[in-house]
Amino acid sequence: MSLPLSVAKMPRAILFDWDNTLVESWGTIGEAMNRTLVAMGQRPWSQSEVETRVRASLRDSFPELFGQRWKDAEQIFYRAFSEIHLEHLLPLPGAERLLTEATAKGMYLAVVSNKRGEFLRREARHLGWSQYFAVLAGAGDAKQDKPAPDHVRLALGETMEPNPDVWFVGDTDIDMECATASGCLPVLLRAQPPSDGEFGRHAPLLYFPNCAALTSALSNGQFPRLNAM
Repeated sequence: MSLPLSVAKMPRAILFDWDNTLVESWGTIGEAMNRTLVAMGQRPWSQSEVETRVRASLRDSFPELFGQRWKDAEQIFYRAFSEIHLEHLLPLPGAERLLTEATAKGMYLAVVSNKRGEFLRREARHLGWSQYFAVLAGAGDAKQDKPAPDHVRLALGETMEPNPDVWFVGDTDIDMECATASGCLPVLLRAQPPSDGEFGRHAPLLYFPNCAALTSALSNGQFPRLNAM
């Protein structure tokens, strides 16, 4: 099934994932995760394992990983993360231009991230990006974290209800799941195009390989249709 032309129109609002959608974070996440795993007596993960396994927020994923000691692991992770995250923080190429273009078009912008809210907002301030976003919704800010619709409703505030005029832009399966669960338009932003059947019932409806491609699409109003995965 192809995306109907009526769906591929200029968005009123864009909700962005943060890590590896707008900023490069895998190295920082991997180092903090492996410090935690070693401290908890587990083997460290390869970088490919980090990129495959890190999806949900800590409060959703750590109980399964560390059982009753998950709170201890959480403290270790956040202590390690807080030491290094600003030092290694890098915007992805073209990310700020994308935000500038969307802002110039009068779009409502917000972030829905499973990074803890205080770290998310600290990183946005560090980059000088707070000005672009109406809401920076991180893990722990809503009753439930992404992929729960609560997180999307918090990011949209009183402005609007989730609907296909709201794009949810992210790089992982949990982003596409959150988009479809909340009624937003799922947009995949990453170098690798989606593979056949990769996202199951939560397939993206639009795909862009990088921030520059999405910026160009917003500039000219051309949104290429993506065949269902």
